[in-house]
Formats: sequence, structure tokens, C-alpha cells
Amino acid sequence: MLSALSRTAVLAFLLWTGLSSLARAATPLEEANEKTRAFVRATMEQQRIPGLQVAVVRQGRIVLLENVGFANVENRVPVTGKTLFPINSATKAFTGVAVMQLVQDGRVDLDAPLSRYLDDVPDAWREVRIRQLLGHTSGLPEIVDTQGSLGGLKERDAWTAVEARQIEAHPGEQFAYNQTNYGLLSRIISTLTGQPYERFVAQRQFDAAGMASTTFGDSYDLVAGAATIYSVSPRGTMAPNDADRLSHWLYDMPYSLWAGGGIQTTAEELSHWIIALTENRLLDAPQVQRMWRPERLNNGAEGEWAAGWPVLKSDAPRQIAGIGGARAAFVIYPDEDLAVVVLTNLAGANPQRFIRQIGDFYLR
Repeated sequence: MLSALSRTAVLAFLLWTGLSSLARAATPLEEANEKTRAFVRATMEQQRIPGLQVAVVRQGRIVLLENVGFANVENRVPVTGKTLFPINSATKAFTGVAVMQLVQDGRVDLDAPLSRYLDDVPDAWREVRIRQLLGHTSGLPEIVDTQGSLGGLKERDAWTAVEARQIEAHPGEQFAYNQTNYGLLSRIISTLTGQPYERFVAQRQFDAAGMASTTFGDSYDLVAGAATIYSVSPRGTMAPNDADRLSHWLYDMPYSLWAGGGIQTTAEELSHWIIALTENRLLDAPQVQRMWRPERLNNGAEGEWAAGWPVLKSDAPRQIAGIGGARAAFVIYPDEDLAVVVLTNLAGANPQRFIRQIGDFYLR
């Protein structure tokens, strides 16, 4: 018979071995989360990213949510879960959802010509199909210049100028990324709903997904809690450190183009939107699948975009994305029940180039 002291020693040994066993047996999810944390911090250091939010959605729930670095470097303001990041062209995914909601409501036909919904467009634009606007195969001229601005023109004047130009390709002939397409989609949504584009999106998507902080704006708007955007790109000055210093990056997103790039949000709220979308609370399942189907060119080849979404990979495992401003991205793996969101405040961080490495941690 064991003495009391021996029994205590045996129990202690069993407890120690049990705890050791638990410590060694990290779950695959825990391992993936740790790899993601380490990868994110290494990437931030390598690319000099001041601040970042990352979220991973797995099987309908957020399994990782991290806020790292500074929302404002000069004032040492940390990134928190409430910090708003501009997602720029990733806003087009929300516009895609908005159009598909109108399709589901029976108010839009993707194969209908632009002229069915807007009377005041040039004759050469009238036969462009709605799906061609969404998939950037319209052939219409670009309203913004190579710097992404209106070239010093007022918005109304910029629209007058672009409408006077010749179309650049026959509709459906080629893919060409274009902000004009989404300015027109914004007008269609407003015309059909009788309310501004941003109000329709807020009611049908932000409210439905619980995105209380998400809003619209650019560098010139007063958005509370917004991250300051930076760049390490040369500014062309005579400063000796011109090519290697962090400086402010200002971006202009005119009101009429908000449908193509105006949203500011957080990784958490964006994750809630992705969950609402994949759980069919924003759109019925057939409409979601239709929205994510690549737009085909006239010759039958797949274009690079679906209805508002870049298609990174159309075969298994499919990867549908939102990419914006060379600093924000999210990738959805529809067949794997996985999504990864990375929002940064560094122009040129291009998280779409490394975000899928994070996805791989969860698919192994």
C-alpha cells in the first residue's frame, strides 16, 4: 500500500505528464494562428508596414483577429480593433453584391444594356451590358488618369470629358480595369433605388452584417478613427533620404466613384460581412455563385474578374478576392470555408501578394 506521501508524488507525476501532454498537443488551428502571427510580424518588418489588421474566418467564425503596429506613426497611435482602414477598390465587391441584390429583387438584368437603366449616356455606350461593367470588359474609356485622379478637373467636368472620348474596345472584346464602369453602376443603383448609392449599401449590407463603424471617405474627408496612410516611395525631392523615408500618402476618391473605392472599415467588420455573405444573409446561394463566376469575353475566354471581384484562381481551390489601393486585400476560398483579411496603412504593401501564404497555413 502506498503511503500518503507516495500517493501525492504519483498524483503530482500524473498531473505533470498530463499538462506536458496538453502543452505539446497544439491543435492545427492554434498552430496555423501562431504561424500567421509570426509571418505577419516578419512581413511588416521586411516591408516597413507601420500598421496592420489581420483576420481569419474559418467555418463561419473569426478564428484570428490581430491589430499590430501604429495607425499614426508620428503621434504613436496604435492600431486597435476600431481603427478604420480604406479598402479602396475592394469596395467594388460591395458594389457587386449591391447589383446582385437588385438582380435577386428582379430589378436588374445582367445581360441588359446600359441604356435600359440610364438615359443620359453617349450613344456608343448604350449597348454595354451590366455584367460587362462589373467585369471590366465594357471597353469604355477611363475617367481617372494614371495617378488615379481626375486630372485636376471637377467631377462633373471629368464626366463630360470622358463621355466625349471614343470607346477603347468593342464591349466584351478585352479585359481593362476601369473606374468609369463603377461610376455608372453607382448611378444605376441610385436611379433604381431612389437613394444615394452609399445609403443603399449601408442599409442592405452594413446594417445587415453588423458593420456599425464602416463608412465612406478619402484622405480629404474627416473620418474619426481612420488610419493615416503612408508610403516609402520617392517623392522626387532633393532630400538625401528621399528614396527611403516614410511620408504621408494622400489619395483622392471622388464622390461619384465611391462605388469603385470609397469604403473605410475594419478587419473585424469586414469579416462579419464575409460571414453574412457566405451564410447567404445578403444574397441567396445561387446569386453568390453567379456573382463569383468569371465574366467571359466574346471569344469564350475567362476574364480576370467576376461581378465586382477579382478571380485569383477559378479552379480548385477557388480564390475570390477584394483588392484595393495596394494596401488592403481579402481572399475568400469558397470551397474551403476560409477567408483571410489583411488591411494595412502602407501604399505598396500589396497584401494580395502574400495573403495566400496565410491561407496555406489553414489549408494544410
